[in-house]
Amino acid sequence: MQITPHVYSTHIMEDPNTFGAMHPGGTQIYFVGDPKDHMVVVDTGEPYRAWTRQIMDYYGELGRPRISAILITHSHGDHIGGADRLQEAMNCPVRCHPKLESRLTERLGPGVVVKLRSDEVVPAGGGVGLRALFTPGHEDDHIAYYLAADGVLFSGDTILGNSTGTVRNLKQYMSSLELMAKQRPAIICPGHGQVVQNGAERVQYYITHRQGREKQVLAALASGASTVSEIVSQVYPRDLAANLHEAASRNVRTHLDKLVEEGRAVERAASYGPAGG
Repeated sequence: MQITPHVYSTHIMEDPNTFGAMHPGGTQIYFVGDPKDHMVVVDTGEPYRAWTRQIMDYYGELGRPRISAILITHSHGDHIGGADRLQEAMNCPVRCHPKLESRLTERLGPGVVVKLRSDEVVPAGGGVGLRALFTPGHEDDHIAYYLAADGVLFSGDTILGNSTGTVRNLKQYMSSLELMAKQRPAIICPGHGQVVQNGAERVQYYITHRQGREKQVLAALASGASTVSEIVSQVYPRDLAANLHEAASRNVRTHLDKLVEEGRAVERAASYGPAGG
């Protein structure tokens, strides 16, 4: 599927009854640049052979252009799982966050993985390039990529197409969202879910959503909730699917960690309460 003059995607569907429940709308693997010149690939998907075959089949549909680099958004297995097979087939360097370089080098061998610099522009063919935006929060080695020529932001897992995602460090994550907002993207190409056409509005929605969730967590603490489970019960819908409870608990914990770091909540053993209480 061609999304913009320089962006193409193959969409991999996932089973919503298993881990695919975390990725409503499936996974997107992107080819960026000019098929008649050269291109880069953004992420490599799960290590499943069926995924790699689909990516390679789409690569064939594009005419098997020269791939000048594989760009990784972050270290989770559903983004680096196919790196070895795709790199071998495409014979190109793999570019990633400096914190991920040693892990990928151990997997792929010396001389293959090249660290990215913050704000580095990676040529993608057709006279365009992608700017590497260091965007920690979902993971500390997360990078988003901005294609200014087409107004496209490749958001990895920082912004998803059909849902909100999980966060490791909320304070960092909010700063990353602000950095994304500054790009004013017309389109967001997420790691999972549908392509987002109102990009700038979606970034602002994520910022507003997280700010609203923080207010709900503070209100739950003020009302007497003191455990993650009690807070989840107050701030999430009662009919939340069972396989999403763990993700909801992780999100609540990230809010609590941020509030403790900012001095707006205190941790008492395994429970929490409002600061000054």
